[in-house]
Order: sequence, then C-alpha cells, then structure tokens
Amino acid sequence: MKANKILFPTDFSAFGQEALRWATVLARDTGAMLIIAHVEEPPMAYGGGEMYFPSEEGGREELRQQLVKIVPGDPKVRFEHKLLVGDPASAIVEAAEQENADLIVIGTHGRTGLTRLLMGSVAENVVRKAKCPVLTVKHPSAVPSVG
Repeated sequence: MKANKILFPTDFSAFGQEALRWATVLARDTGAMLIIAHVEEPPMAYGGGEMYFPSEEGGREELRQQLVKIVPGDPKVRFEHKLLVGDPASAIVEAAEQENADLIVIGTHGRTGLTRLLMGSVAENVVRKAKCPVLTVKHPSAVPSVG
C-alpha cells in the first residue's frame, strides 16, 4: 500500500487507542503523514426553541488541549492535528476529501443491536460515505472471546 496521508479521527475514548496504534504503524510503514482529528459537535437546540451556546473559546481550547495529547507512539511518524466542527461522520468524510487522505483509520465501539440503532455508528457512516478506504478497528475488549 502506498499512502501520503492517513486520517485518524478520535473521540478521545479508549477505543481509539487501538486504532491509533494501527494508524501509526501504517503511517510509519508507508511514510504517510498522519492527520489526527477530532470533531466538535455544534450545540443542539433544546426546550421552547431556545439554543444553548457554551463558552465557545473555552470549550474549543479544552478540546485543542486534549487533541494535542494524542500523538503517534512512534516519534518517526510525521503528524498534525485538526479540530473540526460539525456532524462527526460528515466532518470526517469531508476532511478526508479536503486532505486527499488515502486511508481513514477509525476506532469502533463495537455496539450492536438496540444500542447501535439508538446511538448510530459514526464509523459505519464513514465507511458508507468515504471515497477512500476505511479501516475500522475494534478495541480488543470489544472482541468476543472464543470458547
């Protein structure tokens, strides 16, 4: 596989750590730039048509601080951080297109059944909409044991 850019979206959960390991290895082995991204969701409307607007800069600064802590485990891997805003799946797909990413590596929570139906799956939507290949990575504890 030849890659120039690999996009790794993170939600800061433990599930993303395994995906980061895969993204790091792939970036190292292909010489690709690793783009580490997080999507900030805009505030939702609630009650009587009123909107809640949090302290935008304070919230964004906290997210930036969390994001810059996410780094590849291999110091030889080139990387950059991107803080995106919008619907997570759409923002990830759009960022991949804008960056001309050759691959998206995304962690999945491994939800099934009613939980997945109610909560949706960002990873599943990214797989459906992305124009480049997508590698989904389950956290090892989400993989059912055999036996």
